Amino acid sequence: MTQKSNDDQGRFRSKTYGFRLSPEENDVLNRKVALSGMSKQDYLIAHLVNEEIVVEGNPYVYRSLKNELNHFTETMKETKDLQELELDELEVLEYVLKLVIAMKHKKRAQFKTDMEPRQ
Repeated sequence: MTQKSNDDQGRFRSKTYGFRLSPEENDVLNRKVALSGMSKQDYLIAHLVNEEIVVEGNPYVYRSLKNELNHFTETMKETKDLQELELDELEVLEYVLKLVIAMKHKKRAQFKTDMEPRQ
């Protein structure tokens, strides 16, 4: 039998929610979760209840950050203008830049995620 998982306040999570994403939205979500170092469940709950996302500097986060920076370095070599990038790519780039700026002097980044609707 599996161990029951409780939240930080000792409450048992017995409710399940499901929703659909496009493949592009799923890619953005997975990239942001990897950069946060959190589990997907914890990331989504923190985002839904408008909590600050706290990113602790650890090897997993640094590896994800390195992979994203390499991805954008290659993308920028192929792209002449930021206007050519898709909205999803710009969204992840903005997240990466916020993370790098917040972690500039510390091994911890704390920032609110934007709840603005996509244009």
